[in-house]
Amino acid sequence: MRLAFFGDVVGRSGRDGLADHLPDLRRRLKLDFVTVNGENAAAGFGITENTANEIFAAGADCITLGNHSWDQKEALTYIVREQRLIRPLNYPVLADAPGRGSWLFEAADGRRVLVINLLGRVHMDALDDPFAAVDRALDACPLGAACDAAIVDIHCEATSEKMAMGHFCDGRASLVVGTHTHVPTADAQILNGGTAYQTDAGACADYDSVIGNQKEEPLRRFTTRISQGRYQPASGPATVCGVYVETDDATGLARRVEPIRVGGRLSPAIPEV
Repeated sequence: MRLAFFGDVVGRSGRDGLADHLPDLRRRLKLDFVTVNGENAAAGFGITENTANEIFAAGADCITLGNHSWDQKEALTYIVREQRLIRPLNYPVLADAPGRGSWLFEAADGRRVLVINLLGRVHMDALDDPFAAVDRALDACPLGAACDAAIVDIHCEATSEKMAMGHFCDGRASLVVGTHTHVPTADAQILNGGTAYQTDAGACADYDSVIGNQKEEPLRRFTTRISQGRYQPASGPATVCGVYVETDDATGLARRVEPIRVGGRLSPAIPEV
């Protein structure tokens, strides 16, 4: 299969960037399944039905979330109706979080793709153990048997936690990719057991910014320690950042992984197919 994962969509710029570039990327890379992290899609904080529909219309098959899952209160009810929207799996049982943290999708050609969303615990909200949660999910839907591909979005601050998750899932997932820090890392690789990995996919955002936000308020807070307003998404042209993966049809493990960057101000990287 040919899979693509795109990092955090930040505001209108990120949504417009996807609308401009994803349809062509789907055709050019012959993509069978596309996952997009959309937790910053609605003005930088959370997601709404309208912003999700823009991402789906651009060509996403699935949207994952993260620590801003419920910033827009309508997401609490929208996720119940929209099975293509995936929130972190490792919410505490007592939270009774709406929606689902993993889902088995069917691609257009009938092949099955498991998508799992996890929230890290280092410098993040204290949810349940993401390693135990992903272990149960992968055991319940084994790669190469119950699904043809498995994608794990590990949404967290610490690169060490993301790397540990990659090695923990190695051999049982097609792709483990980090989100949340909004900067594409240069470590796309296939791990020893055959799982594609990249520490952070980057964001779909204007990079003339501070991680997708207009520069003035972050600079003010760093230099004065005084907040004078809410962060606002930067509004210039977005660079659409993600990861491209080709899998082995027999095993579901990765044969190839490369970064994707198109548009905006970062250097372009589009795999040859």
